[in-house]
Amino acid sequence: MRRLLLLVAVLVWVDTLLYSALTPLLPHFAQTLHLSKAGAGVLVAAYAAGALVGGVPGGAAAVRFGPQRAVLVGLTLMGLASLAFAFAHGFWPLAGARFLQGVGSGFTWSGAFAWLLAAVPRERRGEYIGTALGAAVFGALLGPVVGAAAALIGRDVVFTALAGFAVVLGVWTLRLESIPPEAPSFNAMLRALRDSRFVGGLALMGLPSFLFGVLATLAPLHLSAAGWGAAAIGAVWLVGAALETVVSPVSGRLIDRRGVLMPVQVALVGGIAVSIGLALSPRPLAYVPLVVLAGGAYGLLFTPAFALIAEGAERTGLAQGMAFGLMNAAWAMGALIGPAAGGAVAGATGDVVPYLVSAGLCAAALAVVRRARHRPIAVPVD
Repeated sequence: MRRLLLLVAVLVWVDTLLYSALTPLLPHFAQTLHLSKAGAGVLVAAYAAGALVGGVPGGAAAVRFGPQRAVLVGLTLMGLASLAFAFAHGFWPLAGARFLQGVGSGFTWSGAFAWLLAAVPRERRGEYIGTALGAAVFGALLGPVVGAAAALIGRDVVFTALAGFAVVLGVWTLRLESIPPEAPSFNAMLRALRDSRFVGGLALMGLPSFLFGVLATLAPLHLSAAGWGAAAIGAVWLVGAALETVVSPVSGRLIDRRGVLMPVQVALVGGIAVSIGLALSPRPLAYVPLVVLAGGAYGLLFTPAFALIAEGAERTGLAQGMAFGLMNAAWAMGALIGPAAGGAVAGATGDVVPYLVSAGLCAAALAVVRRARHRPIAVPVD
């Protein structure tokens, strides 16, 4: 069990690391490729577009062919995309490499979490999900450090090394025993999409990915305009990584004992506060702590979203691989809209409006969650 948990944690760590490694490189690309904030947002969102395309097929592959094979497909695409990103020049080759990384992500996440949840006891599901997500968020927040390293020693060196690491992970995956494939059920998917908890989990998954997308596009450009280099920007995300890596497992254990509503409400209140603070565009002395706290507040929403999706899938008979394929699509939708729309709106109006929209979405979600506290949950019967 521990070997499998460690593999899943490393898989999602590398995946999210690749997603966010662009952060400190973004000001450089924006300058050399003459990108507006909207163009920078599109480059960030290319990864999410790939994950949106690969999400449901990745889930179907995890169910029909087994999670191990789905993970291997994802790692193959990850390795190829890393090589492409190492040597690509120009906007469209770079965007294409990130798109391919995102497609691979759809297969890796669906296979990894279907594999993990099939093996863990139900009463410890939140703890295991929280531990794996702690690694994922650590990867997302450590990625800018890797991007800063690429800016200092060369993109070709760093991303070629990551491609080689994908091969190592493939060998490790083959050494573990997988679970047998299942038969996909369209009726189970329809039942899940009518289940309030499952749909709520998908919505809750899309929200933080949107928030992170806005943050990952605007924050590095704001700090760069204030004179911060790639290494300094990467260091900001590293501090946030340390915070969120501690918070996610604690959130998972709290969910196992108290349910999902309390950590969700805490995270949403925090999200409202830091988003409003960022909208004020303060000097770096105040802006940087807000970026760190925003990463913690936004990232805290992922663990309860996973738990709701897993529970809803179990209640409706939907295979976990397919459930996490739909989860990938929900994450990708938020991560696609957040940077693309946030960058476009910020280019037209400044950074205030995108951050206020982020705060408004957190407030709306908080109102829905508070109403749900008193709503009875119907159990679907097949």
